[in-house]
Amino acid sequence: MMRRFWRTFRLLALLSMVIAAIAVLLVVRGDPGVHVHMMIATALGVGLSVLLGSALMTLAFLSSSSGHDQQAAPKSREEEAE
Repeated sequence: MMRRFWRTFRLLALLSMVIAAIAVLLVVRGDPGVHVHMMIATALGVGLSVLLGSALMTLAFLSSSSGHDQQAAPKSREEEAE
């Protein structure tokens, strides 16, 4: 399970780096007087936000596929009647 998580997380980390690079290029392209600090802040903000979101979604999908959600869910009335 952890191997699957890390494989997915590495792919999404690469994706977040690409998105951060695109965001920096768009900031630089829009205003040529942008400071280096603005580019660094944009790259870190966008990259870490995408990375956090992708990590949480990966954990949600892995939790769903592992069956932990089924164990934690309360039984429905139909299952209790059986």
